[in-house]
Amino acid sequence: MKLDSTGCTDPGLIRAYNQDSYYIDPTGRFFIVADGMGGHAGGEEASRIATQEIRFYLENNWQSSESSSKLLEQALSTANQAIIQDQQNHPERADMGTTAVVVVIRPSESPVCGHVGDSRLYRLRESQLQQITEDHTWIAKAMKMGDISADEARIHPYRHVLSSCLGREDLNQIEVQLLDLESGDRLLLCSDGLTEELVNQEIFGYVKDAPSLEKAAHALIEAAKEQGGHDNITVVLVSVES
Repeated sequence: MKLDSTGCTDPGLIRAYNQDSYYIDPTGRFFIVADGMGGHAGGEEASRIATQEIRFYLENNWQSSESSSKLLEQALSTANQAIIQDQQNHPERADMGTTAVVVVIRPSESPVCGHVGDSRLYRLRESQLQQITEDHTWIAKAMKMGDISADEARIHPYRHVLSSCLGREDLNQIEVQLLDLESGDRLLLCSDGLTEELVNQEIFGYVKDAPSLEKAAHALIEAAKEQGGHDNITVVLVSVES
């Protein structure tokens, strides 16, 4: 499976700092996006720790006999514990946390994705953009139950309330799933700074019509900023070439 990838991040137009982090493995083995919270220093540190710990765990255990699903679950759990340890060492950051979305592609197994929080994974296949992950938020649960509509959810005052994030002793929503990939697919990992500003159909247009991954990534960020850029914006794009 041959992959091409790119990523970029932007603080947006309102915030003077960026609490998002991302990492692209140089050999295309895994991809990470994290969106921190808990104030300037706390949010930046939480997303940095999560990205670093997930990366190190995957690198150090890549040849493990564990399944990719178990490997990714343990990487996310390790990141959670590392953030908790940092909270204990630095009480001024006690309320920090972060979302995370990760894709792992090992040659001998089906690809997997895992996430905690509301950073998302999308897959573009032919003329369809599918949201693969389900947000760990109060509003996503309300939509699933049919209590509110998608239009209502976009302006609801509780739309940012997370039901799960890394950096919590009671973490109970590490969600890992198999990921179906075919030649020609494109993957988008992103923080909610993108999805807060652009609806799925707009995202689809920018990813599908751009002549390259780099141009698509920058077009997405610029479009989100044109719509207000109220939050940090991070995108990682991956194309499956064969």
